[in-house]
Amino acid sequence: MDIDEDDAIVKSGVRTRATTRKRNRSQKIVADDEDEQIETGKPSALKGAGGGYAWEDEYRRSWDIVQEDASGSLEGIVSDLVDARKRRRAGATVPVQRGIIRTVVLILDYSGVMREKDVRPTRGVAMIEHAVEFVGEFFDQNPVSQVAIVAMRNGIAHIVSELGGSPHEHITALRQLRTRFDPEGEPSLQNALNMARGVLAGGNETATREVVIIFGALFSADPGNIHKTISALVKERITVRVIGLTARVAVCEELCSKTSFGDVKSTYHVALDENHFKELVMECVTPLAVTKRAAESASGFSLVKMGFPSRASAEVGLCACHSQAIAGGYVCPQCGSKVCTLPTVCPCCSLTLVLSTHLARSYHHLFPLQTFDDCPEGGICLGCGEESGAGAARCPQCKEIFCVDCDVFLHETLHTCAGCESKTKDTITKKS
Repeated sequence: MDIDEDDAIVKSGVRTRATTRKRNRSQKIVADDEDEQIETGKPSALKGAGGGYAWEDEYRRSWDIVQEDASGSLEGIVSDLVDARKRRRAGATVPVQRGIIRTVVLILDYSGVMREKDVRPTRGVAMIEHAVEFVGEFFDQNPVSQVAIVAMRNGIAHIVSELGGSPHEHITALRQLRTRFDPEGEPSLQNALNMARGVLAGGNETATREVVIIFGALFSADPGNIHKTISALVKERITVRVIGLTARVAVCEELCSKTSFGDVKSTYHVALDENHFKELVMECVTPLAVTKRAAESASGFSLVKMGFPSRASAEVGLCACHSQAIAGGYVCPQCGSKVCTLPTVCPCCSLTLVLSTHLARSYHHLFPLQTFDDCPEGGICLGCGEESGAGAARCPQCKEIFCVDCDVFLHETLHTCAGCESKTKDTITKKS
């Protein structure tokens, strides 16, 4: 009996030591996981293949989202991209009343929240890159308009570039903002809007007044009552657009609703991803349609006085806009002052100086090119001369066929149908 008890004690001890070693080994594994979680800041169960969170892999490896159909073809995805591009363009093919002479103040949120990396590489860097593209495209499609840029940083509104019509000056100022300063502090919508009011007060009286805000924060550090500022914007007929990067903010929704006669759908958007953010910024290139309530409240139509300057001689002289020595330039037909580039406003007599080509390029906003009909059978593209595959389109007027790339080029860049223009030219030639 004693032997059995001893054997039992020994066996029990072995089991106890084995159990202890197993428990210690499991505790060590748990401890290692906890140490790894402390070092990386991410639980191992939530880690993805790329080292970050599992849900971040979808954005880092966007090619994994592309799925082939049953036959192993990507034709379905290509057709979906074409249809999405046509749907975005279909809304701008109806002739409506728009303002082609625009004065726009671009307000950028350059506060500390723009350091977040939910948009690669950071919100601030992506915002400035899209703003540079916006400025270039804006002056390409709105050559008789003017832009000023304001940045919100440390609770203060800073002028990045003055109101003007030179895209080169605005792009240079944006790049200097990125290299010289970092996002810091808190944003102040009230200070930025008050500064925008002051900038727009000195602009062209016959131009539409717009404010485009790229807002990344969920709050605004204002020194006073922002609702009074919103009421002042309504009285001065200033329309505000807001592009949010985080979520919808009540004060931004109120701001857009009151300044655009309740048209929040066209003036307030929140970016869903990186591509959507760029699309929202580029949509601001097209002027907003004049609503019925806005047209009824307008005092009436007014004539705009413009000057068409002549090219100056190659002699070196001082320009009136920058007080710098330049060779060439343009001479104002009203006061004889010399300016560097066009379009601009004469700094001496305040006359709007443009060329006839500038007015022609702004004309397409009023009468956009209509959407082409689908042509599933395809054919030879009139633009590039190649066989058009999936997504071919046919002009309803001249019945010519265009491929996807030429269709996009005609609607987004040329703003006229090459087939219709060639037939019109042939008709004029035959009559002459």
